[in-house]
Order: sequence, then C-alpha cells, then structure tokens
Amino acid sequence: MKDVLLVGLGAVGSVLSYSLNLSQRVRLTTVARGNYKQIQNAGMNLKSERYGDIKGWKPDRVVSSVADAADRQYSHVMLATKCIPEVIKTPEILKPLLSPPYSNRFQQPTYVLLQNGLNIERDLYHAIKSLGQSEPRIVNTGIYLLANQVAPNVVTHGPFVQMFLGLYRHNDFTTTVNSPQEQALLENLKGLYHAKCRCHYISRDSTQEICEKYDKRCVFWLELSDKFNRFSLSAVYRPPPTDTPYQPYVEPATADRVEKYTKGWIRDILMELVTLGRALGYPDSEDGLPSSIMQQYMTTLEKDYSTPSIDHRPSTLLDIENGYPLEVEVIWGELVRMAKERNVDIPRIEMSYAILVLVQNQILRQRNSKLLRENTGLAGKV
Repeated sequence: MKDVLLVGLGAVGSVLSYSLNLSQRVRLTTVARGNYKQIQNAGMNLKSERYGDIKGWKPDRVVSSVADAADRQYSHVMLATKCIPEVIKTPEILKPLLSPPYSNRFQQPTYVLLQNGLNIERDLYHAIKSLGQSEPRIVNTGIYLLANQVAPNVVTHGPFVQMFLGLYRHNDFTTTVNSPQEQALLENLKGLYHAKCRCHYISRDSTQEICEKYDKRCVFWLELSDKFNRFSLSAVYRPPPTDTPYQPYVEPATADRVEKYTKGWIRDILMELVTLGRALGYPDSEDGLPSSIMQQYMTTLEKDYSTPSIDHRPSTLLDIENGYPLEVEVIWGELVRMAKERNVDIPRIEMSYAILVLVQNQILRQRNSKLLRENTGLAGKV
C-alpha cells in the first residue's frame, strides 16, 4: 500500500482518483481546491459508462491545499490541474513539497503530470534539481477519456480510460528505448491503477507529447469557435440523425466543404506536427514517428465525434463559457517556439496561436479586472 497524492479534482482528476482508489493499492490523498467543501460534505458523484453510477465517493483523505497534504512521504504526486504558466507555474502550485520543511524531511516523490502541454516538465525539473537530491523523476502522460465536470462534485464520463506513460528526459528528444530502470518505474506506476484504466508505456517522450497527446488539441481553434456557435466537434463529424433526433451534425448542404476544407485543415495541422517531429530527430518508424500516425488520428477523431450517443463537450469550450484561462502557451505557443528554434515552418499552427494569444489576453484582462475590483471593494461596480 503506497501513499499517493493527487492535486486537482476536476473531471480528469476525479476519474483517475477513482481508478486509483478502486485498485486498493494506494492510500489516496487528494487536494480539492475550488470544490473542497462540496466533496468533503457530500463526496463526488461519478456518472460513468466505464465505472458505473458512483454516488458520494470520497478518497481516503481530502484536503483543500497542497500545504495541508505536506505531512507525509508520498511515492507519487500526480498533478491534474490545468497547466497555465501565465497564471501560475507548476513549482508554485507544488511549493510546499519543494521547499523546507518538507524537502528536508522527505525524499522527492515521482511526479506524474496528468496535464496537456509541451515541455511542461521543465520548470518542475529545475525546481527539483535545485534541491540537490537524486535526479528528478517526472512522468508525462497522454490521457484519453471523455469526461466533463458538470457541477463542483458531479462528473460525467464516457466508456473508456486510456493513459500513455512516458518518462521525462531533460533535453533529450531522440531516445526511443526505455532503460530497465525507466521501464520498472513506469510499470510500478501502471500497477497503481485499476485494470479498467488502460495504461500504455512509451519510450519517446517528445513524440508522445507532439502527437499522442496533441492530436486531441489539434482542433483547439474549432473548439474556440464554440463560444459563438455553441457547437462541439460533433458538428464536424456526426452524420444527420435518422430515428432519434440530436444536434449538432453535419448539414448535407455544405458537407462537401466541411470535408474538403475543415477536415483538410485538421490534416494539414497534423502534417505540420509530423514535420516538426522529423526536425526533432524522430525517424519514420514505429519506434520513432510513423507517417501513418496522421491517418490514425483522423480515424480516431471521426470515430469519437461521429457517434450519436457521445455528447462530450471539450474542456476548452467549457473554459471559454466560464471565462477561465486557456491552455494556449503550453500547447500552441510551445509548438511555435520549438519550430522557430529549428527553422521549421508551421504557418497554420502559428496563425492559430496568434489569434489565441489575443483571446487569452482578453480572458486574463477580464479575470484580473474582476480580481482588482474584488480586492478594492468595487465588486459589482463598472
């Protein structure tokens, strides 16, 4: 039985926390930040096609801050918050674990980043390295589950949970084989989850980030347009209904243009990702970055979003509707910066990033203006 800490009980954190708890291999402490009172009082309600209808579930221990959790040695610390360095960097979130007295009393755990984004490990790596202990152990993940947090303690979840686990190697973009020690570390992590959570090992961390993680965000711009249209990605892939009505779906009148231009734009973005992967040093092979990966992801998107019964709302859409900051820099911005360092042209991604920078800027403006009014007693005044 291992002590594990998971920070962030949103949609992803709740589903994976339940899987950890269900395995009966861990003593689970969770940090519930915005929904602490609801979970402490009534537990989490998980409406899952995979795990069933779970009512009032609680982890072994729930606290409201990382500081409150910094009282014991953990084998693993898992971070399931949004990664938005413009608002707060990862080492700041985990500061109670990365500074005295905790760092003097306990060894640093294996950190598992259950987040979207590229190069999100670097700040954490340097923070751990500065402690002068052993080499930092950081695992990045690609997570595939259709889940939404529809209330502070209510999460809906689809039929699958799939995770890709890869060890972070600082400034190493080309290693494609795990060492025996690395493989053992990943196998140990996999063993913490219940068997219904399908975990896969990978040995090529940057490739995993660029493709196996990023494919679900390659249509970020389409999600952004939902702010105005209220359409999910089903509008790109779902066929017209026959018996049971549903919406949205692809209207036949201009379906040919959606097929040619909208899906073509997605294919072109994936091609830019493959081009960047080649510049990073990955060959066209199964152990590197196979060209077939582009079609695989197009097929996956088609399958996931054409199914009439799936009415998943992308987290980006929910963030926009709620006025929350978006994961712009760690997804789009990092791609642009990596490409520029290597003189690789990715015009479609760069154009999307340029527009999203402005969108993020205004979300942050509204957020900061609200905080300023609240702090100066001007809330509700224009």
